[in-house]
Amino acid sequence: MASLLRARNASRGSMASLLRSFSNVPENTVYSGPTAQTPNKRVTLRHLREKHKSSQPITMVTAYDYPAAVHLDTAAVDICLVGDSAAMVVHGHDTTLPITLDEMLVHCRAVARGAKTPLLVGDLPFGTYESDPNQAVDTAVRILKEGGMDAIKLEGGSPSRIVAAKAIVEAGIAVMGHVGLTPQAISVLGGFRPQGRNVASAVKVVETALALQEAGCFSVVLECVPPPVAAAATAALQIPTIGIGAGPFCSGQVLVYHDLLGMLQHPHHAKVTPKFCKQYARVGDVINKALLEYKEDVTNGSFPDVHHSPYKISKTDTDVFSSELQKLGLDKAASAASEAVQKMDTA
Repeated sequence: MASLLRARNASRGSMASLLRSFSNVPENTVYSGPTAQTPNKRVTLRHLREKHKSSQPITMVTAYDYPAAVHLDTAAVDICLVGDSAAMVVHGHDTTLPITLDEMLVHCRAVARGAKTPLLVGDLPFGTYESDPNQAVDTAVRILKEGGMDAIKLEGGSPSRIVAAKAIVEAGIAVMGHVGLTPQAISVLGGFRPQGRNVASAVKVVETALALQEAGCFSVVLECVPPPVAAAATAALQIPTIGIGAGPFCSGQVLVYHDLLGMLQHPHHAKVTPKFCKQYARVGDVINKALLEYKEDVTNGSFPDVHHSPYKISKTDTDVFSSELQKLGLDKAASAASEAVQKMDTA
């Protein structure tokens, strides 16, 4: 516990110096990322610090494509995370491990086209930053330059990942940390297991969050930890905490777009909807109903009808068209064209 307090005091000193360094930066300066071209509109680190300082909850949603990004933009969500959870939610894998950097960049670019207001954060996928700090910086640079993100997120608090976070920050890229249940570490954790459920694990969560703060992270995600542990980490840190399955005592909250909307309602897909998620809609039910109605309309011939067949050709041109088809020996096609005109006229 003494080491925890020393780390906390040290982190306060470093954070104070970091905040002082920002005090001389012009108000409208864009801090990171090629997409933040409208500083009066785009959420920046300054906006997040102001919300945190005034105890205003921060909203974050994980999204992976252009339509979802547009919805987040319309709702004025503070942060949009392009998460490596796309591996599971979009690509159907059982874990987040298989997704590649190139696949992540496709998702990042799609989101960047749709979300013009939220701060955009892109996950560093497994295998793209663990080897050494240079690899981590190179990957982070690609997420910003090629993916259009404003910041990156990396998981875990091992010494090598703390070093990676620090190197990325020193390269001028904003970093969000992630502690607690870290899906990329399921090989070590033995599955998707909550953390902080005993004293040693709880202390480790807080100490890891402090280490990420010391490395220069602007925020830390706390995933699947008991509320008292999240409350302790939030109190210990001078940067915002973003909770997911971590209770109500964090500085903000994040959920996955598909989860909170109830996109996947089929029992076969229940594994991708975590039990801590509140569903604000059951969009999956609406989608399933619409698809069944579409299938029925196509099967019984009621779709498309005349109202959904807007492109016209005159009867005169149809007659000439039929004659040309007959000249080509396509009598059956000529008859079909003529009959189609009659049917559409009487529909």
